[in-house]
Amino acid sequence: MAWPVILGLLGHTIVGLVDNVMVGKLGTAPLAAVSLGNSFLFMAMSIILGFSTGITPLVAAADSTNNFKEGKSVLKNGILLVTSLGVLLTIIIFCVQPLLYEMKQTEEVVELAIPYLNIVALSLIPLAAFQALKQFTDGLSQTKYSMWATVIANILNVLLNYVLIYGIWIFPELGIVGAAWGTLISRIVMAIVMFLFIAKKEKFLVYFDDLWNEKIVKSTFKTLNKIGFPSALQMFFEFGIFTAAIWLSGTLGKNPQAANQIALNLSSMTFMFAMGLAVVATIRVGNQFGLKDFSELRRIARSLFLLILILDVIFALFFMVFNEFLPTIYLDVNDIENKIDNTEVISISAKLLIIAAFFQLFDGIQAVVLGALKGMQDVRIPTFITFVAYWVIAFPISYYFGLLAGYGSQGLWVGLLVGLAASAGLLLWRFRVVTNKQLN
Repeated sequence: MAWPVILGLLGHTIVGLVDNVMVGKLGTAPLAAVSLGNSFLFMAMSIILGFSTGITPLVAAADSTNNFKEGKSVLKNGILLVTSLGVLLTIIIFCVQPLLYEMKQTEEVVELAIPYLNIVALSLIPLAAFQALKQFTDGLSQTKYSMWATVIANILNVLLNYVLIYGIWIFPELGIVGAAWGTLISRIVMAIVMFLFIAKKEKFLVYFDDLWNEKIVKSTFKTLNKIGFPSALQMFFEFGIFTAAIWLSGTLGKNPQAANQIALNLSSMTFMFAMGLAVVATIRVGNQFGLKDFSELRRIARSLFLLILILDVIFALFFMVFNEFLPTIYLDVNDIENKIDNTEVISISAKLLIIAAFFQLFDGIQAVVLGALKGMQDVRIPTFITFVAYWVIAFPISYYFGLLAGYGSQGLWVGLLVGLAASAGLLLWRFRVVTNKQLN
């Protein structure tokens, strides 16, 4: 079940990877601009993704008891909630753009980031629609459809980026704006393809039949918010600390910001494996929670915790061995004109990847444990835990060592490492408390 989910999630990250690699060939300033622009997008996406995850455990619980009426209600209300959020957050991003000039970022980077952000922000709306459908199918343990929709969208994104960034054939050379158009168009296609894949499938007919005439149910909407809002806060707190690292690195200059983006993008790729297993944890734990089989619930959850730990040890070793090579994928090492900048970015990135290797272990564990807790519809205390770990512990450490103590980007990432370790430890403790309570 996990592989289609992982590949689907990787698709979202690959969009960023393609943008970063292709834009990175234009220089460190465009790469830093994409990082700055996407930092706003990440914050909005965290809210969309968080609210949408409320759909999965409710659908999983309804599916385990063959309650099709409840599942249909969750689908209708979930689509309405998540897509409305996509529209609202797009408007908010347009309104807060002037803040870019007040954030002590490099002026050249800001000037490049704004036109990029103007276009890519619109992609939040189709992304929200796709995410609602994805979480619904995940709840039914049908994870392959979102994977294929994402694969198709990514192939399209690569082609569009190539012709629009560099001006191939009849297309104009748009630079990083071309990357934004590629992302927007591919995400629109992704949402449409996802709907076409599932709307007429026999498995889903009972849910889509006369769906649009389904009433908005206050109790269902309230339950979605009850799970989705804390989940959104959890993601907002975690995405937020990494976004803060982007902004703080921007105050150090365009090269530290570009290096931060490379290390963050690579770390995001491996994190998608944890997110995929977290979705499986939510589904399978949600199934057992609906059946009230708490012994089997804990066995499944522990198996997933062990699996992500094994995977993350492999990823940590990979980052350690290839820390100097991986950053060269993003930059043109043969560019004589930008050789000094590129060399500095590669050097900083290589050091950050060593730190990233260590926090792989904690990042994976905390994500999967959160997924398991979400399957049990336990979200309030985990939300408080993530706030403490990232903003009471991690942020002050990052700020002190990164800016005040003079350790730069490495200091920022040490704070991230400590925060992730705190989150993993506290969430494991919470899981133990909750499951012991149910078993006793």
